Amino acid sequence: MTGIEWTLSPREKAENDKIARDFNKTLNQGRIPQQNLGKDDFLKILLTQLSYQDPTAPMEDKEFIAQMAQFSTLEQMTGMAADFAKLTSMIKSSEASSALGRHVDIIDGENVIQGAVMAVDRGDFPAVMVNGAAYSWEQVVRIYEE
Repeated sequence: MTGIEWTLSPREKAENDKIARDFNKTLNQGRIPQQNLGKDDFLKILLTQLSYQDPTAPMEDKEFIAQMAQFSTLEQMTGMAADFAKLTSMIKSSEASSALGRHVDIIDGENVIQGAVMAVDRGDFPAVMVNGAAYSWEQVVRIYEE
């Protein structure tokens, strides 16, 4: 009994390649490739490395300790980034609160709105009430006393 050999003509191969490319484009629509590795990616790499290591030649202790130190550093940096984000939010909220009763210039599209800050909404995205309308604190370009 002989086996069946499957070979594609150059035309069939080109058609299959086009179908595969089109399918991959469909799958990748809307996906944004990540440029940075996070702690979860690091752990996946480490676990994969440990899973596939040769039992007769295990990873050196020094290598393992160095990788764990890198993971610890990554974890601390992630924590610091979160803390800095909270600090930034608190500073913006405090700045917005300090503008209460003062006059501001706000950029809204191509318009400059001038008026006194009558109220402030604090939080992650502070807003100010000027001339009866709410504006993001990010839109305020100048604070002054009249």
